[in-house]
Amino acid sequence: MILVSKVQPITPQLPIVKLVRPFQEFAARETSGGVLLLFCTIAALVWANSPWADSYAALWHMQLSVGLGSFGLSKDLHFWVNDALMAIFFFVVGLEIKRELLVGELASLRQAALPFLGALGGVIVPALLYSAVNANGPGAPGWGIPMATDIAFAIGVMALLGERVPLGLKVFLTALAIVDDIAAVLVIALFYTAQISWGALGLAGLCLLVLLAANRLGVRHPLPYALVGIVLWMAVLQSGVHATIAGVLLAFMIPSRTALNQREFLRHGRAILDHFERAAATEPFDILNDAEQQAAIESLEDACEKVQPPLHQLEHGLHPWVTFGIMPLFALANAGVPLFGDIGKAAGDPITLGVVLGLVFGKPIGVTLA
Repeated sequence: MILVSKVQPITPQLPIVKLVRPFQEFAARETSGGVLLLFCTIAALVWANSPWADSYAALWHMQLSVGLGSFGLSKDLHFWVNDALMAIFFFVVGLEIKRELLVGELASLRQAALPFLGALGGVIVPALLYSAVNANGPGAPGWGIPMATDIAFAIGVMALLGERVPLGLKVFLTALAIVDDIAAVLVIALFYTAQISWGALGLAGLCLLVLLAANRLGVRHPLPYALVGIVLWMAVLQSGVHATIAGVLLAFMIPSRTALNQREFLRHGRAILDHFERAAATEPFDILNDAEQQAAIESLEDACEKVQPPLHQLEHGLHPWVTFGIMPLFALANAGVPLFGDIGKAAGDPITLGVVLGLVFGKPIGVTLA
């Protein structure tokens, strides 16, 4: 029996293949994303505490305008990374959440109970510890800071350990991080929204209805979802709710069903390959001039497209961009914390103590007790 995971793709012996193979092998390693993430984190810390710290701050405050005609948005690079690119990250996380809810670790109450309770404990206990230290103080509204688990850094560090991490632990931590992210999204939406624009929120709701209708009608091409998704992101941004939530909402509207079931695909695929084989039997073999062979290939491509759920295609297609592009850029833009100054005063500040107690002690205690 041949396992699908053991089937190697056909690799043509072309000069460009030899040139890019080292980069492909690096990207294929499970630890590569974690290595790049940690490298960018260290680079940001070094840069922000070097003689060139001003250039670090100036870079992320540089204005970038995106628009068409009279419609446009002008924000600094820090905004585009944290609110725009991270919306794509949360879109991929949303796709993972939906997949897990349908067929994965969160598909049943029994399967989801352990990571759900662990995540709940890991959210409540840090918030309580922070609030106990900062009650009635100026830092009291910051109780949400130690609640969130940085899913990217958590999975990145876990990936660095590779096969030394047991599979069961990987599954548990990934599911816990997903549930934790759901809680974080809800906290941002409910407690960290300064002012609600009901008109913009209504437009966001209309976008969701359009996306739901497209899903039900069987629209599978990603372009309509992307175009409506951009409008959804703009509406959520203008509503006052954190814009990254639009990524999760959009993900839940992506179709998870196939247009062609497995039996139909097998029957249709075999018929196409038989047709291709008969067309290839003629001499000379020249696919460029053979309309029958070209039609067979196009038909097989169409069948392969229809047998895959759009949810899986988008998750698989966007994952490398998130792992090797968005997350390292996010780390580079946000990890540059100046470490010089009155460290003793900062360490004794109730906000610092609350965050340290919540993250370092509250998170593991909450997960373990739950």
